[in-house]
Order: sequence, then structure tokens, then C-alpha cells
Amino acid sequence: MSLDNATTKPHEELARALDDGMTAVNALIRDRMASEHAPRIPEVTAHLVEAGGKRLRPMLVLAAARICGYPGPYDVHLAATVEFIHTATLLHDDVVDESRQRRGRPTANLLWDNKSSVLVGDYLFARAFQLMVEPGNLRVLSILSNAAATIAEGEVLQLSAAQDLRTSEDIYLKVVRGKTAALFSAATEAGGVIAGANNDQVQALFDYGDALGIAFQIVDDLLDYQGDAKATGKNVGDDFRERKLTLPVIKAVAKADDEERAFWARTIEKGKQEDGDLEHAITLLNKHDALEETRADALAWAAKAKAAMATLPQSDLRRMLIDLADYVVARIN
Repeated sequence: MSLDNATTKPHEELARALDDGMTAVNALIRDRMASEHAPRIPEVTAHLVEAGGKRLRPMLVLAAARICGYPGPYDVHLAATVEFIHTATLLHDDVVDESRQRRGRPTANLLWDNKSSVLVGDYLFARAFQLMVEPGNLRVLSILSNAAATIAEGEVLQLSAAQDLRTSEDIYLKVVRGKTAALFSAATEAGGVIAGANNDQVQALFDYGDALGIAFQIVDDLLDYQGDAKATGKNVGDDFRERKLTLPVIKAVAKADDEERAFWARTIEKGKQEDGDLEHAITLLNKHDALEETRADALAWAAKAKAAMATLPQSDLRRMLIDLADYVVARIN
């Protein structure tokens, strides 16, 4: 499918193909986010869960399982598990980042308070662990529980790395694997495992999810410096204003002279930003080809994702996942 001529986006096509499974996933999510004793839990959870996200991670579970011939029913439990983990991390992230808006709506911590967001996030993590136990598959339990630990580890690593000019591309990749790619790869890997796929197929599914998640985050970081605010839902320069040392800046810092390094130290490490600093930052990123090199990295990770899928049985769903990898980087092509 040519993305240029397509009227349907790959994630929308995937949603249609998986409509029956996703209907079951959504019903299970609504059922399990209920609380008899604490009505604030479904209130806070519903605000985020029903905010119109793409539900990409649960769809990856269902697609991976079906590509490997799984008839159900436990792929639905695992899909709901990854969505609960994802939602829990968003609630916690918005508190840590002091965010005021997500997906164009006020964040839960703004509408309620930080305590509610943290505690409801904890509740969703607990619900996720209840769900992941139900299939009775120890390997799946290991994959998803390890992913939860990796996500938390990545978030903590980001705290120390985000404003430290010594942060390397290797450390950035560890952060990205934690905060984004870990749940993508756990989703696809768990789908293969619950389907009883062979080790080569399970590895291919893991590799796809890992590379897709990394490409996804690199594109997000790139668009912060050259995106369209209407299309991305975030203002150009938000990461710079929040002093986040993302891949374009890491690349520019690596090539910086003393004067440029002093600029990055003032604006990112010390947070002393003045009018015109964002424009100067973008000038430096362009001077050192940091944006173009970041774009090349994103395209390379998308290519790795597509190559991984090529080893799996041919099907419409496999083709949709390959199209999805193209779509993730289409905004920067």
C-alpha cells in the first residue's frame, strides 16, 4: 500500500481488521477499571482511557497473536494488560513532568491532583498484573513483568540523563528502550508466545516491536524541533523549554565548540533560557546536520522493523504492521 495515496492510515486499517478483538479488549478494560469502593479510580482512568488514543499497543498484541495463528481468548487479556501498563505510566509521567495537557485535554493531575494520579496509576499497575496472570503462561508473565520493570528503570534513568550534557546516544537509547520501546516489544513478543509461535518467530516479533518503538520515539523527538504544532499536538520547542536532552541535541552537543557547548549548558543544564534561544538552538542543530542525522536514524530503525516482519508468515496483518513502520516515519520523509 502506498502511503502517499492511502486514504486510510495503517493504524486505522489495523483497527478495522482487529475490530472484534479490540471490542473485547475495550469491554475488558472497562470491566477491570471499575472499583466498588473508590469511585475516583474509574473517573480518573476513564478520563485518560477514553481520550481517543490509537490503542496501538493492544492492537500489536492481537496482531502478533493472529499472525501466528492464535484463535484466542487470552490475547485479549494481554492486550488489556499492556494498555493498563501504558495508561499507568502516562498518569505517573504527567505528575513527574508537571504536564497540564495530554491529547488536547487537561491532564488527570490538573483536573484532580497529583496524589490521585499516582495512586490510580498504582491501581492500574496492580490490575495489569492480575490480568497477565490469568492466561497461566509463565513465559508471558515474565515478558510483561520485565517490561514493567524496564519502563520504570528507563524513567528513572531519564531523570538523571535528560539535563546532563554528558549523556551519550547509547544512554539515550537505553532511555528510549525503557520509556517507549519496552512496551511495544513486550506487546508483540507476548502475542507470539501466547500463540505458541516458534522461537525464531517470537524473536522476530520482539525485534519488530523494539525497532518500531525506537523509531516512534526518535520521530517524536525530531518533530519537536521541526514539526507542525497542529499535526503533532505539541508546540515546536516543548522539549527544549522542558530542558530535555533528546537525540538531535545530543548529536549537536557532540560536535559543539566551546561557545556552543556553553549555550547548551546554560539552556539545558542550568535552565536559564532567554528570548531567541530556541531559534538559536535550531540554528545549531541545522549547522551540525543533527536533524538530518536524527531523521536517518529513525528511518533506519523503521527499516529494521520491516525486515523483522519479513521472516513471518505472509498475511494481511503482517502487511499492515509493515505499513505501520512506514507510517511512523512518514511524517519526516
